[in-house]
Amino acid sequence: MALTAICRDCLWTGEAAPAANRCPACDGMRLVCDAELDQLSLAHLDCDAFYASVEKRDRPELRDRPVIVGGGVRGVVSTCCYIARLHGVHSAMPMFKALKACPDAVVLKPDFTKYVTESRRIFGLVRELTPLVQTLSLDEAWIDLSGTERLNGGSPAFQLIRLQKRIEEEIGLTVSIGLAPNRFLAKMASEMDKPRGFSVVNLANAMSILAPRSVRALPGVGPVFGRTLRSDGFDTIGDLARADVRDLVKRYGETGLRLHELSHARDARPVRPDHDRKGMSAETTFNTDLTAAEDMEAELWPLCEKLASKARHDGVASRTVVLKLRRPDFKIVTRRTTAAEPVQTARGLFAAGRALLKPELGRPYRLIGIGLADVHEAAEAPSALFDTAEARTLKTETAIDALRAKFGKGAVVAGRALKR
Repeated sequence: MALTAICRDCLWTGEAAPAANRCPACDGMRLVCDAELDQLSLAHLDCDAFYASVEKRDRPELRDRPVIVGGGVRGVVSTCCYIARLHGVHSAMPMFKALKACPDAVVLKPDFTKYVTESRRIFGLVRELTPLVQTLSLDEAWIDLSGTERLNGGSPAFQLIRLQKRIEEEIGLTVSIGLAPNRFLAKMASEMDKPRGFSVVNLANAMSILAPRSVRALPGVGPVFGRTLRSDGFDTIGDLARADVRDLVKRYGETGLRLHELSHARDARPVRPDHDRKGMSAETTFNTDLTAAEDMEAELWPLCEKLASKARHDGVASRTVVLKLRRPDFKIVTRRTTAAEPVQTARGLFAAGRALLKPELGRPYRLIGIGLADVHEAAEAPSALFDTAEARTLKTETAIDALRAKFGKGAVVAGRALKR
């Protein structure tokens, strides 16, 4: 039996799309129909307005209100609900602009502990179906369900629709899913029918869907490169598809070859669970611009504590430390350094961050951030031959973690934090 139709409400399945696009079992209209429905196994799952949706679920009185998760006098929007988006609010928008666009919005500070918990619940359900899950962030991931039909009692499409329904019923949150032959098309599909959507893109219809879209829809094409492509006459993905591959390579090198492949709906990247995360960071925006080293370092220390605590909790480390600064004109300055050994402590992060900050002092900044790039499992890091300062500090900060977990965050406070 070739499965080509599934009802998202009652899970009815059929070999052909029913007349009037209504489910013959429950009369519902939320049908997924595609000629290749039972042949596709790679998906992209994206939680709908994740942070805002968690807050609305926990506070039902906010259901019909525009909600923005972010805050601070000069902060930015972390995310916002779909009601706020109707007013033009979007992620990374400065808070003053967001509140000007939507003055009635309810602004809530992020509660990342809660968001991490809900993320683990959602992807715990996903991993019951397959271990081939590559998360991009707390709220989205690629999923490969190849070869799971007999194990999970249905085609990948059926499993995903059942999963979507289960997440909504058990966790109270909605997700959008895209099903396609490869990662690029799956991610694009998941964005086609948000929120609570389920979209299918197959190789037969991929080119017609891609052709009219802006080149900015391609992964890796940001604002600057997008302007370059448009100035070269490539406004749409269809323009790139019609271009000679040799010309694209001559203009853009290896990137030109990748543009050629994507514009023809080709993407050979597998789902890699071991590539879940490339980096992690923490940042803060100041209420007023800061210039003095003492003030900047006072803001940097708690970020180092927060990031190091998360790195230890997640069991990851990195030798690459990144400092981020934002000027009053919103220009971003990033500096990085490579430590002698993998860093997992606040003291190690702070020492590296302060060294990177020193040459940049003398002008005002509105934001500071600290990050770890190219993180890996801490257990994979080679053991030091000697008792290094980082190793000694790690023992101390791990013991502090245990004390704070038992007696509260205020049980042990660093002297530098008291200065702040």
